[in-house]
Amino acid sequence: MTPELRDRSPRPDGPVRSGRGPSERDWGRALKLVGEADEIALACHVSPDGDALGSMLATAFTLRSMGKRVVASFGDRRFAVPRLLRFLPGLEMLSPPADFPDEPALMMSFDSSTLDRLGLLAGNAARARELVVVDHHPSNAGFGTLSLIDPGVAATAVLVEELIRRLGRPITKDVATCLYVGLVTDTGSFRHTSTTPAAHELAARLVAAGLRTDEIARELWDRSPFGYLKVLGAALDRVVLEDGLVWTYVTHLDRAAHGLPYDEVEGIIDVIRRTEEAEVAVVLKEDDDGAWQVSTRSKGAVDVAAICTALGGGGHAGAAGFTSHDTVEQTMDRFREQLRTA
Repeated sequence: MTPELRDRSPRPDGPVRSGRGPSERDWGRALKLVGEADEIALACHVSPDGDALGSMLATAFTLRSMGKRVVASFGDRRFAVPRLLRFLPGLEMLSPPADFPDEPALMMSFDSSTLDRLGLLAGNAARARELVVVDHHPSNAGFGTLSLIDPGVAATAVLVEELIRRLGRPITKDVATCLYVGLVTDTGSFRHTSTTPAAHELAARLVAAGLRTDEIARELWDRSPFGYLKVLGAALDRVVLEDGLVWTYVTHLDRAAHGLPYDEVEGIIDVIRRTEEAEVAVVLKEDDDGAWQVSTRSKGAVDVAAICTALGGGGHAGAAGFTSHDTVEQTMDRFREQLRTA
């Protein structure tokens, strides 16, 4: 159950949301909160992807350079950084959820569209005196005392880069690496419709900090355990194409047979979505607790974020997800019903 929030009504010195993106008043208030804080607690969504973890770590580097005490974490029961992201600098700054402040004076959340997506840290966020929500998901209604939300940018990393610039701090190579990983993963290596001219301009600024983009690409996309090929084969063997929808699933037993952790199967959706005859792709992945984590992709004609939001999740029009505790068949029946009305 979602913890009860403190009073999150707009403050007299600034609105919670303003237009499409943060207003100058929003940015000003964020700078004031950061400037006056001695300790800042940072959290990103559970099962963090490159944008969530990269944005949080870039912020942590910056705040530490300002002399702030920083606690950074994510609320997974099995607290572990996904293998694909273990090359990121700054992982030593992460703390397990148990070490997170119970009632932070100032907390910042990254890339989390809802309070529930903070997992074990949702209660801490609800009890925070000030909660700054930094995000770019269109489904984010703003659940903090201050929202730095802009659904028009390609990644949360874009907003973090602006925050760092407004704080007057340099973009070091470590910060640039974290931000670039956030940008390149959320744009699908600049293939998604969310990619804007501003995204390419930001990438150029980050690369100028001395990044080896070939090495980053190899870590993110060109390395997988042999067991991944076996699990991918099982998923492809049971793939279904029906009425513009292509879908498959990966069970816990599929992964266990090859010692493959859950985060290793994230890339299967990118194989399935290539199906020429399908507008929408779906992959159901059974996690270690027996729930189905459902990833969806659209080529543009269908807003999968609307579908996933109706099913308890969220995301972007072209890439979204939700969690299901039903069977594969029941989950797909619910998805098809929403797809028919989309």
